[in-house]
Amino acid sequence: MDNLFKTKIGRLRIIGFLEGISLLALVFIAVPIKYYFQNPSITKALGPIHGTLFILFVINTLSVGVEQNWKFRTTTWKIILACFIPFGTFYIDKKILSKL
Repeated sequence: MDNLFKTKIGRLRIIGFLEGISLLALVFIAVPIKYYFQNPSITKALGPIHGTLFILFVINTLSVGVEQNWKFRTTTWKIILACFIPFGTFYIDKKILSKL
């Protein structure tokens, strides 16, 4: 785990993981609490966190793509697309990022 913090790809993987976890927390914890208990406070707290992680993932993907000379058509767009698909960051980490 310590090696993940030392490279840009490692940091991208961590951001992707946190983005995926934040979406899980929103979908399976915050939203049910919001509608079942009429308490939107958790969604108000987690929503911006998830949004920030989402934006960080996109920006870091572009940065790493430029640094690593990824071809946009073969790698970068797939990684960016992954964060638009629910839980796609977990899939893209397993299929692409963990192998880099």
